[in-house]
Amino acid sequence: MGDVFDRIHAAADRLTAAERKVAASITDDPQAVAFGTVAEIASRSGSSGASVVRLATKLGYRGFSDLQAAVQAELGRRLRPATERIHDPHPGDLRGQGLAAALECVQATLAGVESADLDAIVKVLSIRSRPVWVVAGDASSGIARQFATELSMLRPSVVELTGSPVNVARQLADIDSGDVVVALDLRRYDRWVLDAVAAATAAGATLIALTDGPLSPLASGAAHVISIEADGIGPFDNYVGALAALATITAGVAVRLRAPAAAHLERIEGAWRRSGALVDPQD
Repeated sequence: MGDVFDRIHAAADRLTAAERKVAASITDDPQAVAFGTVAEIASRSGSSGASVVRLATKLGYRGFSDLQAAVQAELGRRLRPATERIHDPHPGDLRGQGLAAALECVQATLAGVESADLDAIVKVLSIRSRPVWVVAGDASSGIARQFATELSMLRPSVVELTGSPVNVARQLADIDSGDVVVALDLRRYDRWVLDAVAAATAAGATLIALTDGPLSPLASGAAHVISIEADGIGPFDNYVGALAALATITAGVAVRLRAPAAAHLERIEGAWRRSGALVDPQD
């Protein structure tokens, strides 16, 4: 969750048990922290008012009001639509700032993923007997489709959840407790994606969410969350961080499934050659 979440993560080893409860409350329900009182947050987290204030100080804020203002600012920033952002000052060095923004998105996204969490994600996606469903919002659908396509070339039973409401409902009816759902969506979330993910998790599916941090409703109920840094220099989100995260996951699955993945790829290549569907440069 932006700077606040980064501070919580950095201070995790120095927090008391009571302070960890407050920190968990911030990441799990930032809206309540943004607009609640010290007493309300203490009650919600099962701690004390003193613990709330101590956590704010330990995170480097002057007090609870400063911490609350930081959470409010992050909420406001994430909810700014393109119609507002288009009026932001234009970058002078378009190429340089574009490059800097893209590198920051990739670095911040991948640096925020714990190795153990990445390993767990790769492991669950490498279980060939567990069907994988990929779902994404409209703006991120292209990246999700590429991920689903590449993952399906490494292992069977990968399905992109898409289409009309009738088709989505029909696909959701097939999701079971052994399945895995990979969901990608950023701020100003597609309602149908949230509804589909809720239905899938209610059916017992394991959710892997790639979204803009614990503020996102997509993160609720997820077994694994990868926070995507998506700040660009224009009115729209920059998806290179999401692309890098999914490419890293795909590479991990390829390594873990080496032999069966190679055999799966060979079968696909053979089908392409026989059909003449692709044209090589030398042809």
